[in-house]
Amino acid sequence: MAQDPIAIKGTRQGLLITLGEGPWEALVEALERRLEKGAAFFRGGRAALDVGPRPLDEAQIRQTRDLLARYGVDLWAVRGTAEATIVATVRAGLSPLLAPEGATSGAVPSEQEETLPVPAGGLVVERNVRSGQRIEHPGDVIVIGDVHAGAEVIAGRHVIVWGKLHGVVHAGALGDESAVVCALDLAPTQLRIADHIARSPEERRRRPVPEMARVRHGRIEAVPWPHR
Repeated sequence: MAQDPIAIKGTRQGLLITLGEGPWEALVEALERRLEKGAAFFRGGRAALDVGPRPLDEAQIRQTRDLLARYGVDLWAVRGTAEATIVATVRAGLSPLLAPEGATSGAVPSEQEETLPVPAGGLVVERNVRSGQRIEHPGDVIVIGDVHAGAEVIAGRHVIVWGKLHGVVHAGALGDESAVVCALDLAPTQLRIADHIARSPEERRRRPVPEMARVRHGRIEAVPWPHR
């Protein structure tokens, strides 16, 4: 018997729908069959979609959202590692969730992954944040552009910068130590996550690489960001 390419499980924040491998249209059809079979159970729920490394465009995300809506399910977030997926998620007006390390396509989330971030509504800034400007938001902040030195970004949750981060950034400003800061060039003047503070070294790398800053063992560390 072929393995079901769709995994649906309940979490504290609603449903988590994980897409396995296979052609996109076949996955959509399989998801619709699951929704139709359990229509009474799913109606009135909210869901996050986990697509792993599969790149999705905005049309595919909207197609999934519309399908779920027909069965009374509200899609509020998409979790994936591909850059195209995260950008398309933001442009579709949904929250991008960072995939767990080592996540693979079709992997069913473990019990440790059950709790999803509580959405406070994401703020998307589609411009450069220049010196003297300050962005503050209680949820996620996504900047599609650069954060210049002298600029400041403060978020209650994650901060994601699709460009250079050279200003001051504070993620998890309400005390959330699970918040992360991601950037294609992570070189902030000052970086804070909850109550933890770090600064970039004086000597910068010759070639910037995408990095993610997070709190581990009581200190902030920067690790490669598998954004593609």
